[in-house]
Amino acid sequence: MASFTVTVGDLDNGSINSCLLVKALRSGRKLRVMLCGYYGEHNLGDDALLQVLVSQIPSDWEPVVTARDSEAVQALVPGVSSVNRRSLSDTIRGLDQVNALVLGGGSLLQDGTSFKSLVYYLVLLWSARFKRVPILLWGQGLGPLQHRLSRVLVKHTLSGVRAVSWRDPSSIGLAERWGLKIPMLMGPDPVWRHPSPPWTGGTRLILCWRPTPLLNSKKWGVLLEAVDRLSANDCSEVIWLAFHTEQDASLWDDLRNRDLIPEGLDRRSVQMQAESLEQVQSLFSESALVIAMRLHALILAATAGCPTAALSYDPKVKAAAQLAALPWVDLNDALDVDRLSRQWQSVMTADRSDSDIEQLKRDAQLHEEMLVEELQKLSA
Repeated sequence: MASFTVTVGDLDNGSINSCLLVKALRSGRKLRVMLCGYYGEHNLGDDALLQVLVSQIPSDWEPVVTARDSEAVQALVPGVSSVNRRSLSDTIRGLDQVNALVLGGGSLLQDGTSFKSLVYYLVLLWSARFKRVPILLWGQGLGPLQHRLSRVLVKHTLSGVRAVSWRDPSSIGLAERWGLKIPMLMGPDPVWRHPSPPWTGGTRLILCWRPTPLLNSKKWGVLLEAVDRLSANDCSEVIWLAFHTEQDASLWDDLRNRDLIPEGLDRRSVQMQAESLEQVQSLFSESALVIAMRLHALILAATAGCPTAALSYDPKVKAAAQLAALPWVDLNDALDVDRLSRQWQSVMTADRSDSDIEQLKRDAQLHEEMLVEELQKLSA
């Protein structure tokens, strides 16, 4: 278990938030809300979440963002204040200067990545409760929680939250089974609300893939043979788009070093780092097909109307594809070259209907409605 040191001095200001609230209201100054998430970590999916979240903050509130790289966050939201998310003590001290805390987007309350990550967010939430800072969960997933201790800690922590918007049925289902007596609602992932340029079409095949233990050399070989077959006939270029700098950028070299990439696919392939949302959305809007493992790559491609298919390494990817009526393959299952090739070919040639996507965009507005309502209650 990871250990964090929290001094008494960090936690002895139980009434400071209410004093800040009154002073801010009397002076006419904006109230401040801390937006806590996996921000400034060079992950385009979390960048998209942050942009959507900030756009939904009422004008009488000033956001403060937890970020590893403050310059990266400044590029997304110019002029925004930030606090070092890699320092739990700095983040806890930052609670003394805000009037609300929002856990924004993703699945932050989970131990699948590490128990240390879960402890970070639990300590932060309990610190906010001690300091009487109201807590909102916006567009959150719940879990996976693999350990009984994790489930007990999260359940008791959530009992002190003001309101929650969940992003998927399994998350709200678990919260309801726990019998939590807090206001909750569920809507599709908030990134469905991210603005996208219209799809114009093109001849590039874009792969937003990531390393995963679900794929051994044999399964990687099946995927790559199917991509080789598809791209040889229908695509001028295959772009390997690393959506997460630290996790995805080495995938191409790893597969190549294992001699898994067919010769023809190697010639047609280009490696590219996702540097901004604008760059990614421009690529998607001019592509023939996007095959995504990354959840938010899937969503951003689909919102543009681009032909999109999913490779599900995680239930959240499969759930998003099903909601959007997009074809998907579960990487837990056996893979077949012919089936994959037929599926992807049919996506490229099928008549498009935007009705499912437009409905998801409308449904995802529920997160904004909850957020605005609760912040307005606090400032009323």
